[in-house]
Amino acid sequence: MEHEHEPSTGKAALFVLFMVTMIDMIGFGIIIPFLTYLVKDLAEAEGIVQIGLWVGLLMTSYSAAQFLFSPFWGALSDRIGRRPVLMIGLVGNTVFFTAFGFSNTLMFAFGARFFAGVFNGNIAVARAYIGDVSAPHQLATRMGLIGAAFGLGFTIGPFLGGEFSSPAQRWDLFVGTVFETYPYLLPCVVASLLSAGSFILALRYLPESLDLSEQSEHTRRSWGDEMKGMFSNSLSMLRKGSIGAMIWVTMLFTLGFTVMHAVFILYTEMDVLSGGLGFSEKDNGRVFAMIGLFGILTQGVLIGPLTRRFGTRRLIPYAAITTGLGLVLVPYTESSSAWIGLLFVCSLIAIGNGVFQPASSTYLTQIARHEGYELGLVMGAQESLGAFARILGPLTGGIVWELTVRGSFPWDYHTAFHLCGFLMLISMILTWRLPHFKTDSASKSDE
Repeated sequence: MEHEHEPSTGKAALFVLFMVTMIDMIGFGIIIPFLTYLVKDLAEAEGIVQIGLWVGLLMTSYSAAQFLFSPFWGALSDRIGRRPVLMIGLVGNTVFFTAFGFSNTLMFAFGARFFAGVFNGNIAVARAYIGDVSAPHQLATRMGLIGAAFGLGFTIGPFLGGEFSSPAQRWDLFVGTVFETYPYLLPCVVASLLSAGSFILALRYLPESLDLSEQSEHTRRSWGDEMKGMFSNSLSMLRKGSIGAMIWVTMLFTLGFTVMHAVFILYTEMDVLSGGLGFSEKDNGRVFAMIGLFGILTQGVLIGPLTRRFGTRRLIPYAAITTGLGLVLVPYTESSSAWIGLLFVCSLIAIGNGVFQPASSTYLTQIARHEGYELGLVMGAQESLGAFARILGPLTGGIVWELTVRGSFPWDYHTAFHLCGFLMLISMILTWRLPHFKTDSASKSDE
C-alpha cells in the first residue's frame, strides 16, 4: 500500500528537496562575485590590510559551520523528523542571507556567514529523506537530482550575486535607498526570497518521510556520537588501501579546487597595471556562471560517452590534470583578450571538475563493492574528509595570496594558482595506486 502512494508524494517532495539543495548552493555561490569587494570596503573602513586572509576566512566559515552542524541536523532529524529540520534550515537561510547583506564590519560578516552555514548543514538530511521515500531501483536516479541541483545552484548563485550587486550604480530605482547604503544587500535579499518561497512549498508539499513511532532509541545518536563516529570512520577509511588512496585523491582535488574559490576574484578584480583584469562584480558573476554552465553540460552530455569510451578509472587522472592545467593558467590571462582567455581556462576547469565528481564517486562505489565495504561508511568518510578540504582550501588560498601578492615572480599573485596545479598533480599521481576493475572496462570498440 505504501508503494502505491510513493509516486505522488515522491514527485512533490523531490521537487521541494531539489529546491532546498539548489538554494543551499545558491547561498554558497551568491557571495563569490562580490565577496572580495565587500571585504575591501569593510577592511578599508576598519584600517585592515589583510584582504586575502579575510576573504579566505569568510569562505571557510560557511564550510566549517556546515561540517560541524551536519551531524547535529542528521541526529535531530532522526528524533523529530526530516520535514521540520529541513524547514528550520530554510528559515535560517532566509534570515542569515539577508543579515549578510547588512554587514557593516568584518566580524558581523563573519558571524552572518557562519550562521548561514549552520542552517545550510542539512543537505545530508535531504539525502536521508530521499533514502526514506525511494525504492532501491529509484535511489540512484533520485540522488542524481541532488547533484543536478548542486550544479544549477552553483551556476545561478554567482550570476545573481554579480548581476544584483551595487544596484544604485546601474538602476535609478535604487538611488537613495538602503540598497545604495548596502550595495551587496540586493543579491542577499533575492537569495532570502528564494529560500522563503521554498519554505512555503515545503509547508504545503513536503510530507514527513519517517514514521517516528517506529524509531527505536538505539537508532538515535547524539551530536557527540555522530562526530566521534565520523572522525573514527574517516581515519579508518584512509588506512584502507585502495579506498584510502581514492579518498586522498578526492581530498587533494577538492583542496586544489577550493583554493581557487578564494583567490580567483582576488586576481580578476586586481587592477590591470598590477597584473589583474580589473573586473567588476558583474563580470565575475558571469565568469562563475560560465563555469557552472560548462559543468552542467559536462555532466549532462559528456560524462556518459567519455565513460563508455575510456572507463571510469582512466577518466580520474585525466580530469585532475585538466582541472589543474586550467587553474595554473588563470593568472596568465591577458587583459586585452580577457574573455577569450577565461573562456579557455574556465572550460578546462569546469570540464575537468565535471568529469571528476561523478567519476570519483562511481569508482569509489566500485571499490567498496569489490572489496566488501559498507557503501554508507565509505561515502560518509569521503563526504566528511571532502568537507574538511573545503574548509582548508579557501583559508589556505587567502593566506598564500596575502603572503605572496606583493612579491616578485614566481612568488607573487601567480603562486596560489601554481599551488592549485601542484595539488592536482599530486592527486593525479596518487591515481597510479588505484586498481582497474573488469566491470569498469571501456567499450569493446576501444579494445
